[in-house]
Amino acid sequence: MTPRTRTVRAGYRCAECGHRTGQWVGRCPACQAWGSLEESAPEAPAPRGRVVAAGAPSAPARRISDVELDSARARPTGVSELDRVLGGGLVPGAVVLLAGEPGVGKSTLLLEVAARAPGRVLYVTGEESAGQVRLRAERTNALRDELYLAAESDLGSIVGHIDALRPDLLIVDSIQTMSTATADGAPGGVTQTRAVTVALTGLAKERGLPVVLVGHVTKDGGIAGPRVLEHLVDVVLSFEGDKHSTLRMVRGVKNRFGPADEVGCFELRDSGIVGMPDPSGLFLDRFDGPPVPGTAVTVVLDGRRPLPAELQALVTGKDIPSPRRAVSGLDNARVAMLLAVLEKRAGVRLHDAEVYAATVGGMRVVEPAADLALALAITSAKRDVALPADVVVLGEIGLAGEVRRVAGVDRRLAEAFRLGFTHALVPPDSGTGPAGMKITEVRDIGAVLDAVR
Repeated sequence: MTPRTRTVRAGYRCAECGHRTGQWVGRCPACQAWGSLEESAPEAPAPRGRVVAAGAPSAPARRISDVELDSARARPTGVSELDRVLGGGLVPGAVVLLAGEPGVGKSTLLLEVAARAPGRVLYVTGEESAGQVRLRAERTNALRDELYLAAESDLGSIVGHIDALRPDLLIVDSIQTMSTATADGAPGGVTQTRAVTVALTGLAKERGLPVVLVGHVTKDGGIAGPRVLEHLVDVVLSFEGDKHSTLRMVRGVKNRFGPADEVGCFELRDSGIVGMPDPSGLFLDRFDGPPVPGTAVTVVLDGRRPLPAELQALVTGKDIPSPRRAVSGLDNARVAMLLAVLEKRAGVRLHDAEVYAATVGGMRVVEPAADLALALAITSAKRDVALPADVVVLGEIGLAGEVRRVAGVDRRLAEAFRLGFTHALVPPDSGTGPAGMKITEVRDIGAVLDAVR
């Protein structure tokens, strides 16, 4: 009996996420991108009921205890903060996707890696000429004899360079500029980007060659191109930073070889990019003078790393019909909720005053553990009462005005004590804290100022 086949008619495919649909629509149903659907050829009929014939395995199955680990151990890149995020370094055959906004410093960071990584490194650039990369290398002191440059955008040429040089590390900047003659479409499209990534991934696994791919991001902050790239690679890193600040952060999004919630801190300078094992100085600037009303310090957990954060607030004016609310580095909705809780539960009059709230050092604070510190900063600014300089504040605030517990209190308090804070305001049942630190438990937002006087 002839096996039945499934007929797949021609349809449309989204250039952003690869979603297929039978008819054209203006907006992709999957990723909500406008005008991204392109007509695609029909897929080959898929037979039903056919049994797959057994083939010869490439290698016999082994006990898991007999599998060697030498080929899967991470090797340091020479950049300690990047190694922290990678889980110790680059694993042979691993494919890493580093994504970030234009101008944030991706190429500068990878050029630093290329200059410090052991062995021979091949740096392929599709966006700049070899001369432009050489100028940046001179400025950042990243020149070395084992670093090779190739200004290529064709996959076949890249493979030729790999065969000739036999590098220990391959860096491709960027994956959206690469193309291959075996796939249709323009460079940067879903078909070309997927084909190049699949080919480089197969090459990396076959030769045990670690590969780092640079990727662009969209206006929403997501990785540009098809989402399938994130599934093809082993590690996805997000490179973040404000253009008006020198702080840069590499955040792990996916990691098959280590923790996916780690973060590395860097400072972008004229001479290049420098890792910061202790970035606390960028976020704290309150010990140079007497305490100022409207400031409070908390400790946030960015991944598994405790980081101090100074929150500042300014409350000005009275009886203003339409007061202004301005927020920088904080979540607008969270600040609006805290203002309502303070007015309703703590009796702090804010509805007719202008309120400005911000973080120090360009840090972005979104976790609820900073609620109590922000509420204290706003209340301190309103009442013109400065908090003591040695106080650190932790806690989430609910709509009823209660202070809720937060995760990782021990790590937060240990970091605060290391930085010189000797008094902590914490939620109930948060533990004793480090020896020598005074712990004050706060249950309600209405009695917070009384706890620090």
